[in-house]
Amino acid sequence: MLIRALAIAAVLTAGAVLGGPLAAQELSPRAYWPSPNGVNILVTSYQKSTGDIVTDPSLPVVGVESDIDFLQLSYQKTFDLRGRTATVQASLPYSRGDTQGFVEDVYRERHVAGIGDARVRFAVNLKGAPSMDAAGFQALRQDPKPIIGASVLVQMPTGDYDPDKFINIGTNRWSVKPAIGVILPLRPTWLFEFEVGGWFFGDNDDFLGQTREQKAIFSSEFHLVKRIQPGFWASLDANFYVGGRTRAGNVTSDNLQRNSRVGATFVVPVKRGHAIRGSFSTGAVTASGGDFEAYSLSYVRIW
Repeated sequence: MLIRALAIAAVLTAGAVLGGPLAAQELSPRAYWPSPNGVNILVTSYQKSTGDIVTDPSLPVVGVESDIDFLQLSYQKTFDLRGRTATVQASLPYSRGDTQGFVEDVYRERHVAGIGDARVRFAVNLKGAPSMDAAGFQALRQDPKPIIGASVLVQMPTGDYDPDKFINIGTNRWSVKPAIGVILPLRPTWLFEFEVGGWFFGDNDDFLGQTREQKAIFSSEFHLVKRIQPGFWASLDANFYVGGRTRAGNVTSDNLQRNSRVGATFVVPVKRGHAIRGSFSTGAVTASGGDFEAYSLSYVRIW
């Protein structure tokens, strides 16, 4: 059907990144590009990350070498919210890998495997993307307009956590990220996207017998997107994030994050209602953690 064919062109952020483990380090092109009302997107993703990466990059671990495999299942639904395009997305990651590093000059290594922190994201387009059917979406593709959207992402402490270990899959705290995104058409098939937002963290009340606090991380993302044909697009991606200094007990750590990552993403339709998505990213500027490479491949089912 026409709506299925058009929906492939609107594959959004489900599966773009395995955000639970990576938090502010993520790159998510097309986060605010709309899809027709009633579209469902189910994504199964695999990501391999190697280098200076832990599930919480603010942990006091230095000289990190990790090799971690992530799996993630995401579901997204588009619906009408008072005449505007809105989406709700839920995702749950699983990770398995090995990490080596030094904590207070003591060498440590850890093997982890289990469920990570679940996420729920709600987004609504405030300008330029009213709720639409397949015909309306096709008209938007042919003559794209500037779009402004807002989102709220909530990360829940569902992941596996051992309070006696520095390195865990789960973070044992709630986190929330409000954000504003903008899409600016440069040409009918070229889009410039950017997002600004901030991660705000609850306390981890069971961190090695102490309460661990973390300051907010403020983030920005930039994407240059080329739409090649319906359902087939590619992007160049970059981000920058700053903040995140932590305090455990009476000790404030010198771990301010002031980092940037760059990468690329592509989506290729394989048949009606099915697509493959791939991405790569690497650290560009690293002040504290985050100097790693990530490769991701996703299968996307749309109906």
